[in-house]
Amino acid sequence: MSGAGVPAARERRHTLYFLGEIRAFAPVFLDTEVDMSAVLAHRTATRGTGRPYSLVTYVLHGAARVLADHPEANAAALGGLVPRVLRHGSVDGKLTLDKTLGGRRVVLSAVLPDLDHASLAEIQRQVWHYADGDPATMPEFAALTRLQRLPRLIGAVAFRRVVRPLRTRARRFGTFAVTSLGHRAVDGFHSVGGTTVTLGVGRIVQRPVVRDGRIVIAPIMRLNLAFDHRVIDGAEAADVLTEIKQALEDFTEPDPGPAEPAAAPEPAEAAEPRSPLTEGSPR
Repeated sequence: MSGAGVPAARERRHTLYFLGEIRAFAPVFLDTEVDMSAVLAHRTATRGTGRPYSLVTYVLHGAARVLADHPEANAAALGGLVPRVLRHGSVDGKLTLDKTLGGRRVVLSAVLPDLDHASLAEIQRQVWHYADGDPATMPEFAALTRLQRLPRLIGAVAFRRVVRPLRTRARRFGTFAVTSLGHRAVDGFHSVGGTTVTLGVGRIVQRPVVRDGRIVIAPIMRLNLAFDHRVIDGAEAADVLTEIKQALEDFTEPDPGPAEPAAAPEPAEAAEPRSPLTEGSPR
């Protein structure tokens, strides 16, 4: 084996471009614990209607509604001599995916648009679409595979030109990101997903908690939030995290709808990469 090493795999170039692009971020990290009893009860109750809802679907559903109430956090920043901040007109969730491309395990992501208006079932159909699909043949990832075929320097420039403009940032990166490693023995982790708010989802563990003065066992999930300090401050981020926690702990769904796959959604123009620390699977 050569002491000089080997070039990074072509299938991971997009991740390296992405990591270079987010160097301007000023991330700050928060975390909390969520009692997932209500979510798991709903998941159990609807299991007989088809495939069960993914836990990340509940997080996407709750977070989208909270971000709609916090337009300051549903925004993006661009640095430079005159820093700019743009509030997004929609709430679009970025979901990370643990996929195989060209025979290599890679992390990809998909943007799910207008989630603040989408039902839980609608969000789940999109999650299934991306979780089940082959990125080598899906039209949503065609631009990504073309990017990987470009020479490295040209690819880096092309990546920046596509993702940097604020006016199209939501379609490329989403307005918030959700990534999960809870399918493995990971309690919690923090990641910067190219959005002002990124949520990291850990595993659910049965733990003792106090309810009404009594100790009971409850399913507890660690929920982490990374925010870009250029856009919002800690108090706003704390409000967002607290309200997402409350949305999950008090989860109710007025009209759950059929939990079954539907036709594929319109292609997301950008399924942009994520940090290699976020190789999660929808669960």
